[in-house]
Amino acid sequence: MLPIIAIVGRPNVGKSTLFNRLVGKRLALVDDRPGVTRDRREGVARLGDFEFLAVDTAGLEDAAQGTLSSRMRGQTEAAIEEADAVLFVVDARVGMTPEDRYFGDLVRRSGKPVVLAANKSEGREGLAGAYDAYSLGLGDPVALSAEHGEGMADLFTALVEAVEQSGLVEAEQEFEAEDAERPLQIAIVGRPNAGKSTLVNRLIGEDRMLTGPEAGITRDSISVDWEWKGRRIRLVDTAGMRRKARVQDKLEKLAVADALRAIRFAEVVVLLLDVTIPFEKQDLHIADLIAREGRALVLALNKWDLIDDRKDVLKEQREAAERLLPQVRGVPVVALSAETGEGVGRLMDAVIKAHGVWNKRVPTARLNRWLEGVLENHPPPAVRGSRVKLRYVTQDKARPPHFVVFGTRTSALPESYVRYLANGLRETFDLPGTPIRLTFREPKNPFDPE
Repeated sequence: MLPIIAIVGRPNVGKSTLFNRLVGKRLALVDDRPGVTRDRREGVARLGDFEFLAVDTAGLEDAAQGTLSSRMRGQTEAAIEEADAVLFVVDARVGMTPEDRYFGDLVRRSGKPVVLAANKSEGREGLAGAYDAYSLGLGDPVALSAEHGEGMADLFTALVEAVEQSGLVEAEQEFEAEDAERPLQIAIVGRPNAGKSTLVNRLIGEDRMLTGPEAGITRDSISVDWEWKGRRIRLVDTAGMRRKARVQDKLEKLAVADALRAIRFAEVVVLLLDVTIPFEKQDLHIADLIAREGRALVLALNKWDLIDDRKDVLKEQREAAERLLPQVRGVPVVALSAETGEGVGRLMDAVIKAHGVWNKRVPTARLNRWLEGVLENHPPPAVRGSRVKLRYVTQDKARPPHFVVFGTRTSALPESYVRYLANGLRETFDLPGTPIRLTFREPKNPFDPE
């Protein structure tokens, strides 16, 4: 179910122009004369990856009972009642009128989350009117121009936050329910002879995969459907991945290509390491490949039955993972023995937890409180005497978590500060071990000096 957002305001503030901009079509009639829109008009709107049902309404007017204007107002009030959030539009060029203040109170009394949009904010005159909109007491106005498409990035963030405040989780719950019905895709990867096929056999409880002391027995990526604690799982056993320079045989090249394809289609990838020779260069290369593909990662130390000083070795290997794989800091490291079955339960617990982190979404309000603290304690460095300004942040999508930071001169941010932000997100919002994507955008903002 899509969230419903009602676009309301007094006549001739540009509601229908904004509606057409959001739905990407000229569905609503637009004219300079007030009162063109009379009935409610609905359309599926999209801003970035945020999709919602926009409802264009008649202009709010104080009118005598029984008149056409009164009936139009009734339609608008019904739209507000049915909406999950309200987009209250004012005309920044005209400034705030008594009607704006009256209907602003009406919208506030509805109890619905409200986004205040100061339309026609282009130019100096519009900018002054946008500042005036603060007087309505409906929070920060979003300065935009529906006609020219300016301020849409700011509107995206405000609407997403308003829908989150409304408690609308049906769509997300539907997605989670649908996700739970599909089998969880897990790929087991690693160097040759790490014990991948033995592990798959141990997990499913039968000798499904051919195993032996010889390296390279598995050639095709073989998928097996299985169930663990009521959760449907699809395990994919893959061929051992050697360094590219060592792969000469055509059949082995095809097998490695098949393994790479399995990683791309997986949700969680278990990188199986031989604990007697862990973190070889090829292991690190495979881990980096998994992170670049954006998959959730779990490191499994196999052949644990051969280790005597277990406590010290496990501590040492976890420290090595932190040091050698900073791009997935906090990645779970599980010790197990595919031969004896020791630790396979811990592995599956780690896989399910990693999958949850990979799917995690952080509310926009929490993200921006975090960003305020970051900017206060460690602001971006100045570049050629001019400071980089980071204005706000939102999560664009999950699987893996992808955050978009809006600001000015963001292209000048040094890589070290980008890593600082990514690590801050990871630590603050408990995102261990999963790849984090950070994108920077520089929207046209009327509050910025030219």
